[in-house]
Amino acid sequence: MYYKLALIFLVTLVYGGAYAENLISISSGAKIFKKCQACHEIGEGAKNRVGPQLNNIFGRSAGGLPGVKYSKSMIKAGEEGLVWNSETLNSFIENPKSLIAKTRMSFRGLKKEDDRKNLLLYLSGFSQDGIKNEELEKFPKDKIANVDPSILSIVGDVEYGEYLASECMSCHQRSGGEDGIPGINAWPTEDFVIVMHSYKKKVRPHPVMQMIAGRLTNEEIAALAAYFKDLE
Repeated sequence: MYYKLALIFLVTLVYGGAYAENLISISSGAKIFKKCQACHEIGEGAKNRVGPQLNNIFGRSAGGLPGVKYSKSMIKAGEEGLVWNSETLNSFIENPKSLIAKTRMSFRGLKKEDDRKNLLLYLSGFSQDGIKNEELEKFPKDKIANVDPSILSIVGDVEYGEYLASECMSCHQRSGGEDGIPGINAWPTEDFVIVMHSYKKKVRPHPVMQMIAGRLTNEEIAALAAYFKDLE
């Protein structure tokens, strides 16, 4: 059992010269973990459920735990070098689909930074190489592409999306196949838009996609999302 004894500690953050004390603790993280228990176990005797058991999650390659039914996207992310640490877990817990577009994890994410800090501190207690207290003060802010609702509400022009899609088809298969490159057919429009904006803001680490997304307007991303949503 890897649970480490830890004391409740205070993290003091500076906001424009004013000081705010935020209580970050294992006990608070344990309460937040209740949201995860439907799919995950942790601690002595933990087993894989719908999702993997979370002992020693820190330092583990994404999609790499034997006996778990991962999505192809998760496995591919691990093969490309994604390792779970304080930064990557923070991003994934905030918005899972922004980091792994086709993850099987349906959880919508923890939007409050302190909730994520508490949860990661709790998870860290079950890892041999867990998070260090001082790392909590360095969590990236605004790292995930949280897309403004006004952008998500844009109704894309399907015909214009089909025209723009020719560039996508130079890599992605029109059939939706996943031979080396993930298929993007039949994606929910919101997921598609969030992922493209994650590339646009350089959250997702793929230089070519960052370049392509960076050239697209909000309306063009919406058009592509509308086109691929109904493409079988």
